[in-house]
Amino acid sequence: MTLELHSGEHVIFDGHPSWRGTLSFYVKGVLLAVIPPLIALVAGVSAAGAVAIFAAAVALVVLVGLLWRLTTTYTITNQRLTIRRGLLSRHLQQTRVERVQNVNVDQSLVDRLVRVGQVDFDTAGSDDADFAFRGVANPAAVVRAVDEAHREREAAARQAGVEDLPGGV
Repeated sequence: MTLELHSGEHVIFDGHPSWRGTLSFYVKGVLLAVIPPLIALVAGVSAAGAVAIFAAAVALVVLVGLLWRLTTTYTITNQRLTIRRGLLSRHLQQTRVERVQNVNVDQSLVDRLVRVGQVDFDTAGSDDADFAFRGVANPAAVVRAVDEAHREREAAARQAGVEDLPGGV
């Protein structure tokens, strides 16, 4: 599903969560994948059966992480920010650039080591504050893209002769 652009709209940033952003999911998933084979061993399943269960659980974790990464797309245009998710069902979340009031970057120690982060956007007049690009490879580039979108919007407004834009920039 590609984003339909409005008249005069162009893409500044388009990407997916980084594979490095899914590493913590994979580590947790592999650790949890140990539980089913242990339960199977206690229940009397052979060691080969337990290994097969572990391999299947790890494969499931890898598949889920890969699908999340490939079916999540983050887009910043000169007019809006969009998060598209889903393979079978679709979820589209978007906000207009002028509604973005604050941009925050969160990086845990592990995130810093693998050079990924989460970029949270605070939007005007919205209580559903969960608008974030998670697991992005270069959070600073996302922040710069939003700043560029704001600057383009301001320049277009000055060119059109509009003094004060709603939503403030």
